[in-house]
Amino acid sequence: MTSVLVVDDEPSFTEALSVGLRREGFEVRTAADGRAALAEISEAEPDLVLLDVMLPGMSGLDVCREIRKQSRVPLIMVTARAEEIDAVVGLEVGADDYVAKPYRMRELVARMRAVLRRAGVQPAQPQADATSLVEGDVVLDIDRHELRVRGELVTLALKEFELLAYLLAHAGRVVTRDSLMQNVWGYEYVGDTKTIDVHVKRLRAKIEDDPSNPQRITTIRGLGYRYERAA
Repeated sequence: MTSVLVVDDEPSFTEALSVGLRREGFEVRTAADGRAALAEISEAEPDLVLLDVMLPGMSGLDVCREIRKQSRVPLIMVTARAEEIDAVVGLEVGADDYVAKPYRMRELVARMRAVLRRAGVQPAQPQADATSLVEGDVVLDIDRHELRVRGELVTLALKEFELLAYLLAHAGRVVTRDSLMQNVWGYEYVGDTKTIDVHVKRLRAKIEDDPSNPQRITTIRGLGYRYERAA
């Protein structure tokens, strides 16, 4: 499996990106600063590094310089610094590509695979999607775009379906609001994040025995939501 080291100090960004990359078939490791990244690379060099420029303590540019003293590992800078001069400097210090945030996941993955191919590494391929996501008596059929609760067919709007699919795919784990916004609504979405709460409320009305006392989709205060695993 193709391994990727994601170097970024924003947990919500790292979590969302890691989920997306694993769906694309990559093995993902993370580091929150430059020193940790260099230690990770020394311990077990990944096939590819995704490196933020604005890191605490040691900038991504300095990290890139240090990496290039010891390794030719493929490296893409992924950063909010989007000026032309920033990209030029990043490429000059040794990056193989430069991607500005916000970005489209498909474009980033395509660039990753292109860089890997140039380095002679066989890129990871997407994992085959499961036909259904099942938790107890809740069955979400991906291919048919159908939801059944206790055997009964339940109608969902498109965004409700996508939200439920994401929650079910991460059942038992806390999913942050940022992760939901990035992976269900996308980086290009511009609007009130309360739309998440509205959609969760609608889902609860359709799948919970008692929507006022939810047992399936629970709120984790200050973080986000968790779809509870069936007993």
